[in-house]
Amino acid sequence: MHMTDALISPAVGITMCVVSTAAVAYAVKKNVSEKKIPMMGVMGAFIFAAQMIDVAIPGTGSSGHITGGILLAAMIGATPALLSMSAVLIIQCLFFGDGGLLALGCNIFNLGVIPCLIVYPLVFEPLIKKNANPSKITIASIFAVVAGLQLGAFGVVLQTHISGVAELPFSAFAILMQSIHLIIGVAEGIVTAAILCFVLKMRPEVMECISSRETVKHHSKGVIIAFAAIALLGGCVLSQFASSNPDGLEWSIERANVFEK
Repeated sequence: MHMTDALISPAVGITMCVVSTAAVAYAVKKNVSEKKIPMMGVMGAFIFAAQMIDVAIPGTGSSGHITGGILLAAMIGATPALLSMSAVLIIQCLFFGDGGLLALGCNIFNLGVIPCLIVYPLVFEPLIKKNANPSKITIASIFAVVAGLQLGAFGVVLQTHISGVAELPFSAFAILMQSIHLIIGVAEGIVTAAILCFVLKMRPEVMECISSRETVKHHSKGVIIAFAAIALLGGCVLSQFASSNPDGLEWSIERANVFEK
């Protein structure tokens, strides 16, 4: 769902950059504990690697990957999650050509601000409430990830439409984006739930802090090493088997253009 500069006008790009910069500044002002920095780095690397693994969506000709906003927020807290996601997106933009400088503010907002600062506290946390268990975690993960991706996908459509650069038919583009990201959202929600249930089993105090609207001050070396190993495996090995199908955004643009013709 990374937007490219080709979809964005300078006015929209600069405006979203200002909005996202304000959100990141707010996150920085929250004074992230130094003890959480190692986990922020490891989780950022994990999400970076996960976003490289595109999985084909049967029957669609599209592919999808984990975005990771809800998972990050559940593991390290909402504002640290936004900082980690922003770092991931900036690195992808500057060194891997994923997205673009003009679209960076849009991508940080759609993939970071929406899931971490809006959906996580309004959807995930209330569904977990007290005494987190696998059932609650699964329900909260699926609903929160789907909500985050649906809002983010609509953000892409709205930003593209307001920019007026791509001239895609609004209705067709919106329907395609919402439908394909609904499928991706359900799949990511299940993966997110599986990871969090694994963490619940390894270190239950993480979920207890989520239930009480607090965050873990630091994580055990075991949790950090586990996610670091998975990130390394994903980035070096699993990414080699990523699907070559267009992602949800590219797929939607192709089909929206067909509708327009």
